[in-house]
Amino acid sequence: MHIGRFGPPRKIRALAVGCAIAVGAAGAVASRAVAQQQQNFDNVQEDIVHVRDGVYMLVGAGGNTTVMAGDDGVLVVDTQFAPLSTKILNAIRSISDKPIRYIVNTHMHADHIGGNEAISKAGRTRAGGNVVGDLGAAATATAAIIAHENVLLRLSMAAPGQPQVPAAAWPTETFATRKQEMRFNGEAVQIIHEPHAHTDGDSLVFFRRSDVVSTGDLFTTVMYPYIDEANGGTINGYIDALNAILDITIASNVNEGGTMVIPGHGRLSDEQDVIEYRDMTTIVRDRIKEYVKRGMTLEQVKAARPTLDFDPRYGTPNGFWTPAQFVEVIYKEMKEAQGPARPQPKNQKSSRKGQTKGGGQ
Repeated sequence: MHIGRFGPPRKIRALAVGCAIAVGAAGAVASRAVAQQQQNFDNVQEDIVHVRDGVYMLVGAGGNTTVMAGDDGVLVVDTQFAPLSTKILNAIRSISDKPIRYIVNTHMHADHIGGNEAISKAGRTRAGGNVVGDLGAAATATAAIIAHENVLLRLSMAAPGQPQVPAAAWPTETFATRKQEMRFNGEAVQIIHEPHAHTDGDSLVFFRRSDVVSTGDLFTTVMYPYIDEANGGTINGYIDALNAILDITIASNVNEGGTMVIPGHGRLSDEQDVIEYRDMTTIVRDRIKEYVKRGMTLEQVKAARPTLDFDPRYGTPNGFWTPAQFVEVIYKEMKEAQGPARPQPKNQKSSRKGQTKGGGQ
């Protein structure tokens, strides 16, 4: 376990690029259950990055974990893969000995919710009034797991052929509105739902006083946006979510620093990183949209390589989410938005009957 504290964001970029490629890309590739079964977690180290005030980022395998610690206890955002639960708990205990009160899931994927059960059982939430009266000790026996209601719906109804997620790992508190808010450790925490983006259950978490945003897979630094269309994701919703992040972030007076952004995968970032990612995503979407308007087929669009100038930075041709897959999911969405082709009018011979010279019909 390593605890580090980075300096200015420019230094973050210099120090973290190697780690982002090796650890972040591996985490992105491992974001499916099959990859989890193949990966050896014994040698995974949970690196701890002190972001600001009581907020930390844990980088291991799978999605990044955010930890917010203070006098009230510990709040955890995303829990990586299940086999890493002990290592994550050890990392949390090196930060704070206070009880783990809350787990927030940014979405439903296994590399972000895998440790829910073990980490929740290691914690103890807060409750009072009728809740304790009705449930007794069970009301506070574990840490609460908070997520948008679509996360619970997806986890409780496994897709055909997919393993069932244990009920103990499901969210225990859900919300159906645009956001859920609480005051914890002396600051306002906002959990903001971004519909139909990476999935249909994505949320970002904003720690307002600390000025830190934890995005889940609504933003990464190591791959193209993963649009999980089977679980409600769309490219337009993803771009909307990136713009929502930018509505929250504020750069420093030198355009770096300011609001810190903890991505779903990759290195600690700031507003400028999100702007670059938003612009890339919008440019690729708009290129493919234009190709669709021209009537090009999917194979023709792939051959045109609309991601070519961004592939050195975000392309993972042998990974879990390839440039070709990214192009295909955008093409399908743009094609569906265009609607069915209109039938071409039949050729008709013009008639001069009833016309006068220089006149019209």
